[in-house]
Order: sequence, then structure tokens, then C-alpha cells
Amino acid sequence: MRIDHVACEVADLDASVRFYVERLGFVESWQHRNEEEGEACAFLKLGDVYLELLAKLDGSFTSSAAVPPYCPHLALAVEDLDASAEALVRQGVPILRGPLEVPGEVRWLYFADPDHNVIEYVQWIKRSW
Repeated sequence: MRIDHVACEVADLDASVRFYVERLGFVESWQHRNEEEGEACAFLKLGDVYLELLAKLDGSFTSSAAVPPYCPHLALAVEDLDASAEALVRQGVPILRGPLEVPGEVRWLYFADPDHNVIEYVQWIKRSW
């Protein structure tokens, strides 16, 4: 068994796809519109991570506020947290918290997509598990 994908609700599917593709480097795999269920979805890929974005066709949306402890969240591993943080700032993506650190082990920060779905960038210095 393995995790197949992570899904989150978004208000504007096209705008969210642009955010994940243009700012975070995901690649769009496919989109589907389901009139029966009243929703549309897009599947995006980044390395081995698959993300499903779901939007209601009637335009209704229940935002989840990005507040501590920032759960649930999507964690993406990066090689250089400082460079990744600088890229977010250059693109106008506000950092919610961080960088934080467990010295010699791991560094991370939190930010959110346009719909307040929380994303973590994590840089493992020494993965001991």
C-alpha cells in the first residue's frame, strides 16, 4: 500500500492550477469536470507527489483559515530552504511562519496557497528515521 495523492478544496480551479504550476513547479496532469457531483478537479504532479485540486461548480467554497498548528498541510522537501524562501518572497507569496529549525536535523517554513491551504517547505539536514 502507498499514499496515492493529497487533495484540497480551492475556490478558483484555474487560478489555483496557475499558482501551483507557476510558483511551485508542479506539472498539470489532467482536469475533469463532473456535472453529476457538481465539482471539477485537476491533478498536478511534482516528483512523486500527486495533488488533486477540487472546486465546486456552483462557486461555493469553505475556506480553511491558515492558523497554527497549520494542520493539515502538504509538506514538500526542498534542497535549500533559504533559496526556496527567497523564491517565495520574490513571487509575492507570504511566509506564514519560519524558517524554524531543530539544529542539525531539520529546517522548515509554512506558507499558503490563495485559498489558505497550508504548504510546508522542509529541508532535512540529517534524517534519522
